[in-house]
Amino acid sequence: MSTANADRQSDEHLRQPWAGRVQTELERLRAQRRPRYEQLWRYYRQAGSSDRLGAGAAPGPKGGLPVRLRPAAERRLNATEAPERVIENDIAWRIHGMVDFMVSRPPTIQSLVADPRRADAIERFLHRVIEDNGGQAFFHALALIGHIYGFVDTALRVDAEPDRPIAFDLIDAQASLPITNPNDYTDLLAYGICGDRVSAHTTQPSWLDRLRNGFCRTPDHLGESTHRIELLSDDTVQLLEPRRHGGFRVVASDPNPLGVLPVVHIQNLHQPFAYEGLGEIEPLIGLQDELNTRLSDRAHRVTLQSFQMYLAKGIDGFADRPVAPGQMWTTDNPDASIQAFGGDASSPSEESHIREVREALDKASAISPLVTGQVRDRLGNLSSENALRIVTMGLVARTDKKRFAYGQGIRRLAGLALRAADLIGLFPNTPEERRLHIDWPDPMPLGQTDQLRNAQLKLELGVPRRRVLAELGYTAAELSDDTDKLSPSTATEEATR
Repeated sequence: MSTANADRQSDEHLRQPWAGRVQTELERLRAQRRPRYEQLWRYYRQAGSSDRLGAGAAPGPKGGLPVRLRPAAERRLNATEAPERVIENDIAWRIHGMVDFMVSRPPTIQSLVADPRRADAIERFLHRVIEDNGGQAFFHALALIGHIYGFVDTALRVDAEPDRPIAFDLIDAQASLPITNPNDYTDLLAYGICGDRVSAHTTQPSWLDRLRNGFCRTPDHLGESTHRIELLSDDTVQLLEPRRHGGFRVVASDPNPLGVLPVVHIQNLHQPFAYEGLGEIEPLIGLQDELNTRLSDRAHRVTLQSFQMYLAKGIDGFADRPVAPGQMWTTDNPDASIQAFGGDASSPSEESHIREVREALDKASAISPLVTGQVRDRLGNLSSENALRIVTMGLVARTDKKRFAYGQGIRRLAGLALRAADLIGLFPNTPEERRLHIDWPDPMPLGQTDQLRNAQLKLELGVPRRRVLAELGYTAAELSDDTDKLSPSTATEEATR
């Protein structure tokens, strides 16, 4: 069979609507999305050259400096004319502060099944699945990727490893190829994952075998024909390989036993009419460039003016003797003089401008150094809790919006895990038992006494005991079966112990 006929038959297995969309999204990834994602990553990592990015990548913080502060090679000047450059990263610690504030403790997944024992079993199973996928580290990575790129996608893998039958695979934004409904950007029809060279299969493996082997999702050199794309949809899982003369051929194709697209998409902050959400880095890039420019100018000025210099007239041998405390020069010349100049003079306007740029970064990010423990704001005579809530009011409101979006994604991901567990016989369950609720702990640093007092009041008001314990951060795996039989006061005493 000729190569052309083989490619033609392979294309028949690749549904025609997907063929054009995959090529379109791949070109868009190369030309638009990937350079932007590289820039966001570089500003987060403050990298002039990063090991995860190849040559020709988008410029980082150094590239945001004006031409006069660029390296001599870029300015076509002598190498000796090296400018003073200060590259400060006020973005990374803000991103880490936001992530730590949002997921200081992992959220609790609560089952809405009426039977307490069955609900406990579901919660224990989901707790074990999450712990197998990293636990708190998984939630932290989920939030970190979303804060950097504005969105985060997670694929569900079944039988990925012998000791981890259900795996949550965080997808690099630079390797993502979302295929959405042209008339509805929220309707995800299929999902492609760009991969590096995948070893050729002598026989066509099953879906579970190929997922167990995994696909390398390194986004570098997408233009090479040796790179493949894993295309996920609600009914098939296909492995595509670019052809030399354009288009794709199907290397492997198997039905998707889940019956749904095993990908969960989360927007960090909702952005209308766009698949990507709003990230936390992009609004800060201009201010970070301005701050680095002014810090570099100040460093240049300090370098030139920080040393005291002397101009001597009419004194023989002045340059041969060092300037030191107690050093004296004598001369018979009545016109001799020594004039001191230089030294680091005060520059109030410069300091004011740098301070205002930092304050602008605080406003744009809704996070101030107070969140990291640097008490700089005036708290007044308020109590510590009320004062902190007032100072961090913007961050609390921003966190609540993000927690709603991330909570929806975590709930969908947990529902997919239950669906897959039922499919492979790991944990049989019904669709009605996949109704879940996400409880987030209070981000404010309240004391344990205040938390238990609030929990006691909620119990007295009739709030379900399971909900109160979930808000305290207790999961079903950490509670005994007798917890639901306790009185409100006894439950609080047990939680205190």
